[in-house]
Amino acid sequence: MSIAQRILQFNRSLQPDWELPPHADLLYPFDGEETWRAMEQFYGKYYGDDRPRIAIFGINPGRFGAGVTGVPFTDPIRLEEVCGIPNTFHKKPELSSDFVYRFIDNWGGAEAFYEHFYITSLCPLGFTRDGKNYNFYDDKKLERAVEPHIIHNIQSQLDLGVTNKVALVMGVGKNWKYFEPLNEKYGFFEVLKPLPHPRWVMQYRRKRLEEFLEDYQQALDWAVGKANS
Repeated sequence: MSIAQRILQFNRSLQPDWELPPHADLLYPFDGEETWRAMEQFYGKYYGDDRPRIAIFGINPGRFGAGVTGVPFTDPIRLEEVCGIPNTFHKKPELSSDFVYRFIDNWGGAEAFYEHFYITSLCPLGFTRDGKNYNFYDDKKLERAVEPHIIHNIQSQLDLGVTNKVALVMGVGKNWKYFEPLNEKYGFFEVLKPLPHPRWVMQYRRKRLEEFLEDYQQALDWAVGKANS
């Protein structure tokens, strides 16, 4: 079974039956026919093999990226214009996707990048509150409610075919502070490396964009070296 087949199988196993605090709404894109078509084409194109990949973990899917396309950090614009997968989604740009595909381009493009890396999230499904993106760590009740799903998700990513030698974490603040002790407890990965979250860079540090893109380039090179050591 290819990595693509395992990813799709895992996504099919996710159900919108999570018990959440009443103020949090589950973001569940996997009941859409167009989303499934996009995922099948994307993963079939870039992961139709069984070579190990290096995982890059975000927080949880957002409304305008994976919450639409089913592909982490890939909005409908990048899905079509960069990945070559036409789609009928509303072509709304997403800041994090913009940054991610800049460092993917610096690496050598989508085909070269996805040959080595697999972008995912700590929590496989996202959340909204009052119609806006809401992260799993934004309140302790939500965090406690979804932690079993997060632990299962991380283990499942390893089962998909990612290396356990190294992983990158997008978010040097709360995402890193949550994942680091969890990894210490369960021993998912030998080494983790945190990086500034794409949305934080684009929203608050855009003047230093090239600096952060260089940081990502160095981290990607470092991760490949660790994975192959």
